[in-house]
Amino acid sequence: MTVAELAAIGVLASPGLGALVLLVLPGYRLAALLNVTFCAVTLACTALLYGLRPPAGTYLAVDDLNTVFLIVNGLVGLSTSVFSAGYIAHELQTRHLARRHVRFYHAMYQFLMLSMNLALLADNVGLMWVAVEAATLTTVVMVGIYRTPAALEAAWKYFILGSVGIALALFGTILVYLAAQPTLGEGLPAMAWSRLVASSAAFDPALLNLAFVFLLLGYGTKIGLAPMHAWLPDAHAEGPTPISAVLSGLLLNVALFALLRFKLIMAGNAGVLSPGPLMMTLGLVSLILAGLMMYRRRDIKRLFAYSSIEHMGIITFAFGLGGPLANFAGLLHMAMHSLTKSAIFFGVGYVAQLEGTQRIADIRGLTRSAPLLGWVWLAGVVAIAGLPPFGVFTSEFLVVTSAFARAPWLALPLAAGLTIAFGALLLRAHEIAFGETTKQHRLPAWRLLPMAAHLLVVAIAGVFIPEPIVAWFRHVAQVLGG
Repeated sequence: MTVAELAAIGVLASPGLGALVLLVLPGYRLAALLNVTFCAVTLACTALLYGLRPPAGTYLAVDDLNTVFLIVNGLVGLSTSVFSAGYIAHELQTRHLARRHVRFYHAMYQFLMLSMNLALLADNVGLMWVAVEAATLTTVVMVGIYRTPAALEAAWKYFILGSVGIALALFGTILVYLAAQPTLGEGLPAMAWSRLVASSAAFDPALLNLAFVFLLLGYGTKIGLAPMHAWLPDAHAEGPTPISAVLSGLLLNVALFALLRFKLIMAGNAGVLSPGPLMMTLGLVSLILAGLMMYRRRDIKRLFAYSSIEHMGIITFAFGLGGPLANFAGLLHMAMHSLTKSAIFFGVGYVAQLEGTQRIADIRGLTRSAPLLGWVWLAGVVAIAGLPPFGVFTSEFLVVTSAFARAPWLALPLAAGLTIAFGALLLRAHEIAFGETTKQHRLPAWRLLPMAAHLLVVAIAGVFIPEPIVAWFRHVAQVLGG
């Protein structure tokens, strides 16, 4: 067995073994350490896949597209597990979280990583759907882990809306299978993504058009696109903050990846309607609606939940616009958003623990009460707002530039949405960071390392991106097409 094959197996085996071990392991300290260890092994395996490509199998395949998502998954998964170790320890000390639930929490964290990685590696569209459904059910349980009435309500809301979305995605997947069956025959060949892409020119365009509508609505619910976004703010607000970071930084990306797979199938058939306008429309609606809603949020985690909706709208718009520049911008923005938003949620978690509240009105003067945390968190907000020198500015600039070049009539609502969201973020950040306060908080500097590391990468990406990564993203952008 080659190193590449071992690495591909390790991407799934490490979190799978981690889930089994952590499910039976008593105690918190060792479990938290092993959670970080298993995530580190997973990241090491995904990093190997950057330069190595194992041969495709019946169910799994590694390519340039899913490797981008896998590496982002591994990086954010590891840093979040480090943040989670200190965060959950505090929740145990303050008895916000019952000790009997912690072992379950760590096992579910690893199972979530397994489900997301499986969805990204799956070459079978049915297996991909199963993996996304498993990730959905896992996060439902984790959102409700506090067992408070609000947390249980948020979990049920997520379960109901997520189940409706994933059911629509299943129906769309079945329609794709029916469209492929006359050409590829029955069984596994008609569900293999690589064969679907290669043969889609012969499929029934009417069935593909109908399928993509269901797929866009189904996976769009998981992406958090408006108007199917209602589960997302509640899930972020009531669940543990590490899960908010994983939801915004990773799980939304996995659903987007599934949608891109089907977009490529559509692109191979000249008789179908272009999926681009539908994606651009939902992207713009999500961007503008989320920007407006941020002005009315009173809960800090809900505020950044709507910011995630905004940025997933930008990314969906970019991929809907298509072309080498827009696809490159979409990939870059996806990576920058994952790193930046997870870092912000790390900071939000610490703020909520120190202040004892998530209410924005009760959080003031953070740069005075906890200077190091306050300034690092503010840097994260500046980054996600799209200001230079951070990488989010670069990716947003590229999205706007490509919009002016390919669809200038859409550049105005895009710029308007970005401006609305920018204003809301700076308004709230000013209140939280610079308001009057007499409080003083102490937080060990080492606990800010995951947060600072993410923002350092995003800052470097805003100034300089290594040529191998640029070439890699350019190649993927070409593969994604127009």
